[in-house]
Amino acid sequence: MDEDKYTITDNKVDILSHQQRRDRIQVLTLDPMLAADVCERISNDKRLKRCTLVCPRAANVREGLEELEQTAPETISSRLILFDVRRATLPKLRHVFNAIVGYNRRDFNKLCYSICIGDGPQNLFHDNQFVNPFVPHLAAHRVDFHPAVFFYDPFLHYEPDEILLQSIGDDFVIPDAIPKRLAPYFKSEGVTVGTIRHFFRAIDKDEETRKTRRHMLRHVYKKRLAEILPGQEEQIKNLLSRDGVHWASEKMNLYPLYFEDWVYDLMRQARQNANPKPPTATV
Repeated sequence: MDEDKYTITDNKVDILSHQQRRDRIQVLTLDPMLAADVCERISNDKRLKRCTLVCPRAANVREGLEELEQTAPETISSRLILFDVRRATLPKLRHVFNAIVGYNRRDFNKLCYSICIGDGPQNLFHDNQFVNPFVPHLAAHRVDFHPAVFFYDPFLHYEPDEILLQSIGDDFVIPDAIPKRLAPYFKSEGVTVGTIRHFFRAIDKDEETRKTRRHMLRHVYKKRLAEILPGQEEQIKNLLSRDGVHWASEKMNLYPLYFEDWVYDLMRQARQNANPKPPTATV
């Protein structure tokens, strides 16, 4: 048992709480393209200027794993932790993610919050289904990571026939090709997921341009969802909204729509939970 994670009293194991958290956001991913998108979005939001942002620096998957293992204990000082939970890399990250969840479990949704960014289940588009495969997928992540919000990123989601099989001795490569169901919307040569992310976050552009590009991305999502979910306009409307869609006990949002808003709101909530206002005296 990791003695840094637990304390034993009267033969019972108590998960530690970490009260001395700061306005610190930790991004946990092996994908430099996603890391750049998440970190640049957060660092360019004026509401989050006072937050310390911890972004991955490793150049490859092996170094990324080592970096996450070394920095895992530091998460106990963060108010917000972002997990990349895509299917392709989660098996490699499961061990370190389990440790990080263990360090912070007692404080989740109180003194700190977590956000999951990921793809969907492997059979997501089988027989034009969407809702039925997603509900157990979201439930599993809720149990494992306690996220305040799960962001489904369509640019992370590859169907089985799009995954490049690799030999055991090969270096693991995170794909950067546009998923085939989205490729018809981006026909220019040489366009990758990285260039698309850069185009839509538009941090080097004025606010009007950024607003226009947010509308463009929202239109692409809306059009594709209408093809996947014919006759379910209300669900599509909810999925494109700030609050996301709710299915049974699960809920989901679309990355990166309203992503910065969620980050800001969760940071503010964690800060308030750590410093609650004293009750007002009544006469």
